[in-house]
Amino acid sequence: MGVLSVRQLCRSFREGERVHPVLDHADLEVDAASVVAVMGRSGSGKSTLLNLLSGIDRADSGHILFDGQDIGALREPQRTLFRRRNVGFVYQFFNLIPTLDAEENVRLVLELNGVGRADARMRTARMLVRVGLAERLHSPVDTLSGGEQQRVAIARALVHEPRLLLADEPTGNLDDASAREIVELLQSLVSAAGTTLIIVTHDGALAAGADRVLELRDGRLHERVHLGGHA
Repeated sequence: MGVLSVRQLCRSFREGERVHPVLDHADLEVDAASVVAVMGRSGSGKSTLLNLLSGIDRADSGHILFDGQDIGALREPQRTLFRRRNVGFVYQFFNLIPTLDAEENVRLVLELNGVGRADARMRTARMLVRVGLAERLHSPVDTLSGGEQQRVAIARALVHEPRLLLADEPTGNLDDASAREIVELLQSLVSAAGTTLIIVTHDGALAAGADRVLELRDGRLHERVHLGGHA
């Protein structure tokens, strides 16, 4: 059953006097609990697509339906609440808060969603154990390796049990060994949780674990030959 439907999505940006189209009547249907990888050259609009799907950005025209709800029709406070409750993010450069330790970075998501402190602490600790950071709960994030910081970011993205996880080049800032570990971790966690995952990536190994691989080209999404399937 589809959870996300993108219909005739358009988004352009103005560069001086020139209008630069990024998405041009793009369409996409995503099944619940599936993994979709989006590939494409730099500047093709992949990150713009994720920002639109989450409600961070708004399309010029078209519709993004999440369980039948038109995200683009929501006002900004409503989009913020939608994103906070339903969406998790994993970024290439982690986007952790440097003044907080690993546990505090993850727990903040739950507290913003109104979870009580005791419950939030318990759920946070459990999530950090699941990503292999049981011994680093109270480590300042700037003392962690790149792979460890991305594990914190994954824990933060999933701790509130979002239905949709968006990952923007999640292995792009890691060495090969750490990237392989992150690929395996993401696949196992989203499979266990039944989370819908959309990944923007240049990493063929990460894309190979997806149910579907799409290429964003000339403002539209084109289906690629299936490369594999997540566990």
